Amino acid sequence: MVFGIMSSQQQQEMDESVNASSSVNSKRGRKPGRNSNKNGEHKGDMKAKLERSRQSARECRARKKLRYQYLEELVTHRERSVLVLRRELDQYRQWCIDMDEGKMPEGIERLVEEVRRERDLQIQMNQLNAASHTPRPPTRSDETDMIESPS
Repeated sequence: MVFGIMSSQQQQEMDESVNASSSVNSKRGRKPGRNSNKNGEHKGDMKAKLERSRQSARECRARKKLRYQYLEELVTHRERSVLVLRRELDQYRQWCIDMDEGKMPEGIERLVEEVRRERDLQIQMNQLNAASHTPRPPTRSDETDMIESPS
């Protein structure tokens, strides 16, 4: 037989053998009744799996509930902060209106004094930090060490 030239009967036999082998190998998925002898164990496993699934769902719902509680508390705290800042802004606006009218607002002297104290404290802190970070001047022993050591 020469390759490439087949009779129609040979071609048909070859097609049938290919189809027969591919249909056996092409079955996929779960085979029904495969583990029929372990049916009792299988039900027990399924019950355990269902219970684990239920427990996991309960834990998930509990975590979700805690997360929402945390977020609600966070929103409440932020809303309070916004109210405090709005009151402070309203006070500053009123002070600006009073000063435009030539009046000295109540509480502004105390605020100015607090700002001065904070500024003075910041200046002192900066001076201390600058003093601690400046290199110390070389001493006499440092100069002799530099001369004697071969670099």
